Amino acid sequence: MKKRINFDAEENAGQGQAPAEKQEKQGESKDKGGKQGETPDYVGEVLGEIFSLVGADEFKALARELSEVVPTMKERRLSEVLFAHSILFSIGDGCGLSTYLVLLAQLLAALGFQPIPKNAVREVRLPPVRDSLEPLQDAANLLGDIPDGKFGLLCFDISEWMGATKNRYFKEFLRIVESLAANTLVVFRVPFVDKDVLEDIRRDVGDILCARSLSIPPFDRVQLRSCAEKELLSYGFTVSKAAWKYFDVRINEEKSDGKFYGLNTVKKIVKELVYDKLRTEARKKAIGENISCNDMKRLAGAFRENTRPGMEQLDELVGNKEFKARLQEIIAQIELSALGKSEDRPCIHMRFVGNPGTGKTTVARILGKIFKEKGILRIGNFYEYRGRDLCGRYIGETAPKTSGICRDAYGSVLFIDEAYALYRGDDSGRDYGREAIDTLIAEMENHRDDFVVIMAGYPDDMNKLMEANAGLKSRMPITVEFPNFTREELYQIFASLAQKKFKCGEDLLQAAKTYFLTLPDELILSKEFSNGRFVRNLFERTWAKAAMRSQLGGAPLVLTRDDFERACCEKDFTLNAKKKPLIGF
Repeated sequence: MKKRINFDAEENAGQGQAPAEKQEKQGESKDKGGKQGETPDYVGEVLGEIFSLVGADEFKALARELSEVVPTMKERRLSEVLFAHSILFSIGDGCGLSTYLVLLAQLLAALGFQPIPKNAVREVRLPPVRDSLEPLQDAANLLGDIPDGKFGLLCFDISEWMGATKNRYFKEFLRIVESLAANTLVVFRVPFVDKDVLEDIRRDVGDILCARSLSIPPFDRVQLRSCAEKELLSYGFTVSKAAWKYFDVRINEEKSDGKFYGLNTVKKIVKELVYDKLRTEARKKAIGENISCNDMKRLAGAFRENTRPGMEQLDELVGNKEFKARLQEIIAQIELSALGKSEDRPCIHMRFVGNPGTGKTTVARILGKIFKEKGILRIGNFYEYRGRDLCGRYIGETAPKTSGICRDAYGSVLFIDEAYALYRGDDSGRDYGREAIDTLIAEMENHRDDFVVIMAGYPDDMNKLMEANAGLKSRMPITVEFPNFTREELYQIFASLAQKKFKCGEDLLQAAKTYFLTLPDELILSKEFSNGRFVRNLFERTWAKAAMRSQLGGAPLVLTRDDFERACCEKDFTLNAKKKPLIGF
């Protein structure tokens, strides 16, 4: 059987492919006569690798089509027909584009085309839109350095030109591509966008070149697991079924800042996991080949599983009784309607309104657990994003991105903090917030019984957000107000944190109580005051002072009054500072 041809892509984001160092050792493919070309075994090998990819249905269909039509093209000497056809990929960052390009080039080589020795596959990102042809011409000229009798594959990332593909300079660029692409398969790439937007771009490219589009959706939860499983198998490890729960948690951590790079992120996580496994078991005579729950749980470092019932956790929260009673009424209403399976089940999407640090995120997380325990939600996980995380960077990218975020949260809670940032109060066509809201409303309606969307933010800003779309307010009928903590409640939060984690000196809590009870009105009534977050930051600063003292003196770690007072003297916590910073951040 033929060996794999080594193509030097700028990036390799493959799904379980052999590492680059292994490919280098394999060298170029040659048949028995020393000539590279078509053999059934090698074509089948490349197709087998393509069909083993996770997802990518449209790419697989293209590979099957090429394997059927290219031999006829070769026989009739009509190769120019192939190279006259460009391919437009709609695919997100880290979703395997480089792998698809390499496999596409390998398939063409297996079908009888002769690749150039180096850089057969190249990827070029076009510069941002400007009133000049020169940078585009420089990119197009790369097509002219393919030797006669050889072929190459050149991918132009045109993301920066989305919305400008009717620009006359872009059309000139396509004409140059058309004139130079005699023996090069030209590929264009844009992010994963709406089908309608993709079709508009394809038509603009198709004004000059023959063009077809391939849409590669982002990987869902099951597909990401499959990619990780294949990657771990390449390192000689299997995974216990129960451990995948913590893999999902780790993926959620990576997604929570709105930046996620698909396979690249999965590979990074797998390498972290394998290293941690080897480090943990390095002293054993034989390292286990199975990734256990504990192995995967160590990877989800920020995850702290609380096994206590959700209602018990809710009861323990510091806060006034009216607030907790309101939450319990909401839970009871939803539970009753869910058990009755009524056609008129109430909509359970919610608005959490209140200042920073008043417990909105904590309560949302607990509600997910409660709803899971009561059978209202299937999974009960918690997905947290900021409002602008739902927006894309380019035209047509926002709706698929928002839908993908919602799809991850099916069966769970989707918490959108600073949700008011989705609406700027104008009709600017360049603001993708409205598009995110429209998509979110459709998801909330179509899957109203399968996940809970909770939007959170300042009271005034949240009221303004409801003006963004006539249907938004009606689909989020439940409003929970989170009042600022009283001085006594702030002290209770500090005492709970300190006593739960450490031994405390006798006079520490008295000093803390005096401090919190004397907080001035202008501080605690300020919009910038961060309530519970202010308390947590002060506690952690006190902890840091105690840890340094304990480390220097070799004494056991005990929080003292002196540690607390030294923490209070720092500018974020002093009560008589002339300039008031953003307190608690």
